[in-house]
Amino acid sequence: MTSPSTREQIVEAADRLFYEHGYARTSFADIAGAVQISRGNFYYHFKTKDEILDAVIALRLANTRRMLAQWEAADPQPAARIRSFIHILLANRAKIMRYGCPVGTLCGELAKLDHVAQAAAADIFTLFREWLRGQFEQLGHAAEADALALHVLARSQGVATLAAAFHDEAFIRREVDALCDWLDTTLGRA
Repeated sequence: MTSPSTREQIVEAADRLFYEHGYARTSFADIAGAVQISRGNFYYHFKTKDEILDAVIALRLANTRRMLAQWEAADPQPAARIRSFIHILLANRAKIMRYGCPVGTLCGELAKLDHVAQAAAADIFTLFREWLRGQFEQLGHAAEADALALHVLARSQGVATLAAAFHDEAFIRREVDALCDWLDTTLGRA
């Protein structure tokens, strides 16, 4: 496996810093320092912070597509795939309790800034929505698939927001269990 290029290192560092500190509070110097490169070398790869943001959003979309493809490959059952989505709250609970949801926090910040990249960041939520909708359609819920997908997405975002506010791991576990129970009940109605 080859080591990441300087550009890839910059994007990965920016992704982490935007998540942990926010887009507005992360400077070129912060990112260059994290990668340990000179500002001149940094500017060779990115001229503006918005160019970095575009690259971070593209990275997050690619990572999300890869994760969804892995779930597709790992289990032939759509219900199990939906549970994989729900369980990312547990898998990422430490970071979620500290920083919130990486997608939700970025979308929220860009909305407050009325940033041009707001729609591109929301594409990550759209990707989850469409994927969840597809899972519900495969389960025979075509008529209500989008509403069910939005319910799962909204509930998971609510859990992430409250987990960050209260730093309560037991709350996350209870809500994940409750959402899985809701899924079982919903699927039992088919």
